[in-house]
Amino acid sequence: MNKKSLFHISKRDTLPWYTNVAIRGGAIILALVVCALVTTILTGENPLSIYGTILKGAFGTARKSWTTWENVAILLGISLAVTPAFKMRFWNIGAEGQTLIGCLATTTCMILLGGKVSTPVLILISLVAALLAGALWGFLPAFFKARWNTNETLFTLMMNYIAMQLASYFIIVWEVPKGAGKIGIINQSTRAGWLPEIGNAYLLPIIVVALMTVFMYVYLSYSKHGYEIAVVGESQRTASYAGIKVDRVIIRTMVLSGALCALMGFMMTAGIDHTLTTTIVDSRGFTAVMVSWMSKFNPFVMIAASLLLVTMDRGASEVASALSLNHSFADILTGIILFFIIGSEFFLTYKVSLRTSKKEA
Repeated sequence: MNKKSLFHISKRDTLPWYTNVAIRGGAIILALVVCALVTTILTGENPLSIYGTILKGAFGTARKSWTTWENVAILLGISLAVTPAFKMRFWNIGAEGQTLIGCLATTTCMILLGGKVSTPVLILISLVAALLAGALWGFLPAFFKARWNTNETLFTLMMNYIAMQLASYFIIVWEVPKGAGKIGIINQSTRAGWLPEIGNAYLLPIIVVALMTVFMYVYLSYSKHGYEIAVVGESQRTASYAGIKVDRVIIRTMVLSGALCALMGFMMTAGIDHTLTTTIVDSRGFTAVMVSWMSKFNPFVMIAASLLLVTMDRGASEVASALSLNHSFADILTGIILFFIIGSEFFLTYKVSLRTSKKEA
């Protein structure tokens, strides 16, 4: 007697957009229900008050709202930067270091050239230096992968630590005052190398990343380079048969990815924080990997994913202070929501049906 499983799993055909939205929306609703149950069981608090406090922490005042959208822009920008590499199936885990090296290059220019050249020239030099540094951090693992087929995951991961140690070294060299272990605000009195404010202190990064989102969508969807990235991601052998120079595509894509990560580093140092620390990127390089994968490499879907993660992160401190709950409680809720969202991808890819009970001799 041969027994068959109760459920039959088969790969789906391409689903219409409204089915995709329905499945993802249902997953989010179910996640919120589970979060409500967990909240009631663990804390006894009204789940709606928890959600309201999280939203208050992210959007309670005009300043909080602008800060939230600024953080969304930075996370979204790094997510967009790693997307071409991931779509090519090049596992770039080095966005943290590529962004940090952009911060370091910007800091170097601001400290060494501050007061020696005009601010517009210094901003241009800092931008070019950051892009070149990030491009180098993307080029090295891509070159070794293309030439000797090294493991890009380990290579890019190790590059993070190199960038971190370089930043640590120069922080000690430039620390103010000596022994403080930090640089402080760079060129605070002269603002040499600081990016100008457009409207307010938060708007410029948002505008830059908005333009970057449109660029990345057009680049991946309608350009020749985007087509080559997609083909290489599907099969390098097929790409070679089609006349695509795979090694060149790998190197070119990673140079772009590293440079765009460094652009976000430039925005953070020259436009937002005006300083350098080893934690300035704050693990957003790793979070960006999750944002890119959750969004199926769609730049516009990444906006929603970035907004969700930043809102939960910003609301965590408000929950901790207002309701006297552990700061990690909001992280628990975030984990539950992400679990359901990621789990919904299975039902978008596969169809689960109940097999009729039959016995075969």
